[in-house]
Amino acid sequence: MVNKASAPPAPKRSMSWNDPGVRSVVYQILVVGLVGFCVWYLVSNTLHNLSVRNISTGFGFLHREAGFAIGESVIAYSPADTYGRAIWVGILNTLRVSIVGIILATFFGTLLGMARLSKNWLLSRVAGAYIELMRNIPLLLQLFFWYAIITEVMPGPRDALNPVPGVFLSNRGLKLPTLQGDAIDWILGGFALALIAIPFLARWARKRQESTGRIFPLGRASLALFVIFPVAGWLAGGASLAVEYPVFKGFNFSGGISISPEFAALLAGLVIYTTAFVAEVVRSGIQAVNRGQWEAAESLGLPRGRVLNLVILPQALRVIVPPMTSQYLNLTKNSSLAVAIGYPDIVSVVNTTLNQTGQAIEGILIIMAAYLTVSLSISIFMNWYNKRIALVER
Repeated sequence: MVNKASAPPAPKRSMSWNDPGVRSVVYQILVVGLVGFCVWYLVSNTLHNLSVRNISTGFGFLHREAGFAIGESVIAYSPADTYGRAIWVGILNTLRVSIVGIILATFFGTLLGMARLSKNWLLSRVAGAYIELMRNIPLLLQLFFWYAIITEVMPGPRDALNPVPGVFLSNRGLKLPTLQGDAIDWILGGFALALIAIPFLARWARKRQESTGRIFPLGRASLALFVIFPVAGWLAGGASLAVEYPVFKGFNFSGGISISPEFAALLAGLVIYTTAFVAEVVRSGIQAVNRGQWEAAESLGLPRGRVLNLVILPQALRVIVPPMTSQYLNLTKNSSLAVAIGYPDIVSVVNTTLNQTGQAIEGILIIMAAYLTVSLSISIFMNWYNKRIALVER
């Protein structure tokens, strides 16, 4: 054991230019000062030019009446609402298509990536052809293609396709049945409660398997929770629930829920395009797992599905998650192409706003802040998940 009293004293740092630490601090101060000066110059010069041209600045216009309609919105909106609420509607529309797109692209991309590695020659080649085709066609062209298919090729509402009872597909979009009744909120609360309970159940199942070696049927239990909790909510809400089907009246359908052609085309384009990239991420992650892991698991008599689910995918996730984060960010940012087919996302709504108010700089800053916030939120969540599944070194 080293005696602290006999330890040599730490050398004193001299404030000399020959000291690398001193030079690094000085360089960093100079760089920060230079960046700050550039920002100050750009802002002051912009404000001066706007003042000379009598152009008002600031975000006060957000409280004025918008005066324009928005085709579809998640929340209630009318032209009498403010510009701020209109922009909020655009943000929610962007989040809606991004979240649904991420979920669907992850699901289909994972299936396609595993199909790419299938021992079935036909399935593997079809998956490979899809990946190469979709990755090499620009997304904007795909959006135009799907929008043209829906609006030009699909029949009118009177001759709408009816593949399933209560479901109608026409050039006005997709019409689906919807639920009506006082128990809707209780049922949604049951679904939310099931989503909260499943991670805790998965954690308990993992600890149980580690201690006893017995595998808990987590998939079937999760499905059971998604049935039991909503049914309990339905009963708690007075068992008041009815199905409203869309009915053709006049020149269009009434009742039910409607998915617009713009939303359908945008979602289809984003999912079909991103699925090809996600499939390659999944394929590379699975192939990154050592072949010996397959052989060791198969030697225990496990079927191929169990090997993939219990042995390969948990290890592949550590390779898959970082590039998958990039694909989620790409899908979110690619949703800004919605303006090309008329979907009222944040870019479309802000463009209308700045055309009416002339607040171009503020409008661009709002768009940048919205996408920056969403992208950073996705990155923070995925980085947290990546650290959670990372191997802990001893």
